[in-house]
Amino acid sequence: MRYLRALLLAIMALASLPALAVQPDEMLADPVLEARARALSAELRCLVCQNQSIDASDSQFARDIRIVLRERLTAGDTDSEALDFLVARYGQYILLKPEFNATTALLWIAPPLLLVGGGVLAFVVIRRRSLRNGEPDALTPEEQRRLDKVLRESGTGGA
Repeated sequence: MRYLRALLLAIMALASLPALAVQPDEMLADPVLEARARALSAELRCLVCQNQSIDASDSQFARDIRIVLRERLTAGDTDSEALDFLVARYGQYILLKPEFNATTALLWIAPPLLLVGGGVLAFVVIRRRSLRNGEPDALTPEEQRRLDKVLRESGTGGA
């Protein structure tokens, strides 16, 4: 019984791993080159899918890019040369983690700024509400005159 539980646990653990879309016909015979190709594939975005690496995507575009990447590595390109080739062809967007430069600075800086700004805004709103202690703001003299007039006209009292 214990072995059955261990087997089921192992199957569930393996099933939870991300499925890699690399087909057997794409794999390189050299395990070192294949490992490099897999590492680089994990850094590249499938332009068809939503924030999915080409290593995990089943799209035809991802397959084509995986093949081009393996061709470049087989031809003797270094990792950076292969990535530079794809960036020159498809732009910085093909990288899952684009480099920090003038054109991508907003992508890197905006999220932390928005998070800090939202935190400051929430702090200010909560602070103001706690200072009021739930008491409504006092009426202005004009509002008080209008309220008194409405109450007199309705006959419910007033000043």
